[in-house]
Amino acid sequence: MSPARRPRSARAKKELFRTLDPILESKYPSLVISLNWENPYQLIVATLLSARCTDERVNRVTRDLFPRYPDARALAGADLAELEKAVRPTGFFRNKAKHLQGLGRRVTEAYGGEIPGTMEDLLTLPGVARKTANVVLSNAFGIHEGVVVDTHVKRVSGRLGFTDSSDPKRIERDLMEVFPREAWHPFAWRILVHGRHVCVARKPRCGQCDIAPFCPSEQPAA
Repeated sequence: MSPARRPRSARAKKELFRTLDPILESKYPSLVISLNWENPYQLIVATLLSARCTDERVNRVTRDLFPRYPDARALAGADLAELEKAVRPTGFFRNKAKHLQGLGRRVTEAYGGEIPGTMEDLLTLPGVARKTANVVLSNAFGIHEGVVVDTHVKRVSGRLGFTDSSDPKRIERDLMEVFPREAWHPFAWRILVHGRHVCVARKPRCGQCDIAPFCPSEQPAA
């Protein structure tokens, strides 16, 4: 589809949002994330492990990980080699284990063992950038400071013409300007799920897409 058909003006983007919002809400009414968690500590650990890994695999790993390391203090005192072994199935296990141990130490020393509930504090934790912080704030604390931008949100928002950037920070700013604050969490979550199941990376399923008629990137049927 020609780039000229992508909605460029702020007004056009907001109109597109208002069109898509009720469609996606009807298709994806649940806002429950697919990671298994019971408290902010478990959510931040699971979110860190989900980088370049499926949520299903993370859930299998955390099923054994959480009983073994039930809180930040346990992570802080973990043997790094054993922690690496425990998170190995999620990929990039050395970096992830290092970040988790560092997170445990930082949370224990600076926040009394409790995961902090502000963007500023969360960004001081090893391995935590705005994506992870937004996931934790929105889901564990009900605080919406920004928009979660993962690989699916990045892809779908670009195809829809909400942003022309490839930088997650710029994408987040662009989406925050288009979506009203009350939609930052639910709409971003719904386009994430849509990207995971329909608007996939290599061969988007435009023929099965409820929002295809409004998408400037719709692919014609083969």
